[in-house]
Amino acid sequence: MAPSHSGKFTTEEEVLKHYDPGRYRTPDGYTSDIAVFTIRQDKQIEKGEEIWKPVLMLMLIKRAATDAEGNPNIEGGKWALPGGFGSDKETALQTAYRELSEETGISGIHVKHFAVYDRPGRDPRGWIISNAHYAIVPPDYLEKRKAADDAEQCELFSVEEALALPLAFDHKEMIEAAIAVVEREMVQTTLAKHFLPEEFTLSELRDVLMTVVKDDPKIVIKSTFWEKAPRLPFLELATDQSGNIKTTRRNGAMRRTRLYRFNEVEPVASIYG
Repeated sequence: MAPSHSGKFTTEEEVLKHYDPGRYRTPDGYTSDIAVFTIRQDKQIEKGEEIWKPVLMLMLIKRAATDAEGNPNIEGGKWALPGGFGSDKETALQTAYRELSEETGISGIHVKHFAVYDRPGRDPRGWIISNAHYAIVPPDYLEKRKAADDAEQCELFSVEEALALPLAFDHKEMIEAAIAVVEREMVQTTLAKHFLPEEFTLSELRDVLMTVVKDDPKIVIKSTFWEKAPRLPFLELATDQSGNIKTTRRNGAMRRTRLYRFNEVEPVASIYG
């Protein structure tokens, strides 16, 4: 038989009325940070020829040297993911959308949450908990980006360039984790279609995948990719109105190459794949 206790209150309403949140230590701040990626075509030199290759890019802001009151800004002058403090009137996701709009002028994109960062000492201002989010968008979505609020600059960097910059707080760790999330999404969904023309060669598809995927043998090893890709259920050969297979000659190729397109089949990720 459970022990009987005679408390001061008899209902939950009474308990809540007298509840004192000050009895517990609460965070000094609750923030959201957002890693926004895109894939952009950049000019490169291969075998003495200029070619266009897709490159994975990340949007970063440069923290202003001083705050709104003219005082030195914490981690001022460093590059960071867009983000900031939330309030008790919004969720972490709502904070992410608001801060993204306020600092970069970007809105109308789909943002996903992927991690919480709460390591003690991660922020010199105190116990600050950050919700990390990410988004992957076509490059035209970021053309109108503009630094605002406490952001001094808003720029696109290749992920290699971004990780070499002086980054604020633990944002290097966040970025590396976000890249891993993007890699999973690239190989488990048809995300690549958003960065390709409607009709494309298998080489162009592999180039887009390789902007993110560095160690999957099904993609990295050319012969394996050429063997498996034509049999993927979500790809089909592009044909003209007469049913003839379309071909092209791109990047100075000596022979014509078949064109493919995505169909409506959506892949289902499996741990047994």
